[in-house]
Amino acid sequence: MPGAPMLATAGPLPSGPGWAYEFKWDGVRVIATVERGTLRLRARSGAEVTAAYPELAPLGAVLDQAVLDGEIVVLDEDGRPSFTALAERMHVREAGRAARFAATRPVTYMIFDLLALDGLDLTGRSYADRRAALEDLDLSARRWLVPPRFDDGDATLAAADEYALEGVVAKRLSAPYRPGTRSPDWVKYKREHTADLVVGGWRRGARTIGALLVGTARPDGRLEFRGRVGGGISAAKERDLLAALRPLIVPSSPFASPLPREDARDAVWVRPQVVVEVRYGQVTADHRLRFPRLERLRTDKSPEECVDA
Repeated sequence: MPGAPMLATAGPLPSGPGWAYEFKWDGVRVIATVERGTLRLRARSGAEVTAAYPELAPLGAVLDQAVLDGEIVVLDEDGRPSFTALAERMHVREAGRAARFAATRPVTYMIFDLLALDGLDLTGRSYADRRAALEDLDLSARRWLVPPRFDDGDATLAAADEYALEGVVAKRLSAPYRPGTRSPDWVKYKREHTADLVVGGWRRGARTIGALLVGTARPDGRLEFRGRVGGGISAAKERDLLAALRPLIVPSSPFASPLPREDARDAVWVRPQVVVEVRYGQVTADHRLRFPRLERLRTDKSPEECVDA
């Protein structure tokens, strides 16, 4: 049976009658193997993670033999995936601690593919056939479910926007499942946003600027920390940043609260006068940007205008 999941390529959503569309869930990819009452969970890396999610163990009693593919998520009070909440659980292996998390911050397994059933390998069959077989199993319980699929990509993307989900995955109806392959038969489209943020300092890295430390402005002139931006800093952008930031170096942090140790270590602080545009995927519950990437300097913006992200 396959050990590595099939992966999607990034790109614009394809259209046409040969595609189905699913929501992209902000969680961790997990292959579940059911064998006569026993459930085993493996991460994308192949590492076994069964101990981390004891609340999923009853899934082993639902099927005789099966291999499932899906995403483990933690849903917030609005029913939206919270990667921040899930991150606390991902590396837990101690049984007592995992059980406490299962009681206070339970996961949901979003099952979107069926790779084997009753000893029969289904990976060579089309997505349409596998998905129909999966839906026939009627896997729906408190801690796992088969999320919907749709035939209208634009409408699915609009729904993802409305519910603040991470994006959409398009899957070719005729495509087999190719374990361990990043295939153009699956196309992922992530929702992205931009924000104008104030630079409060930088972390050193392989080059002079490893990552910018950015925030939003408060009325008192201090900054609310919004994260560390390391992506998108080309050599040309770094030269422009250093030209703007070096004259502003100060001995202490301009942020209103102490930064996490991993962000503040070896930081160079500056007066909060430089504004940058940052592209990002989502904002976490603690107001940090996920997947941030520098777009450009915003010399036309003042720090006072950067009040929300």
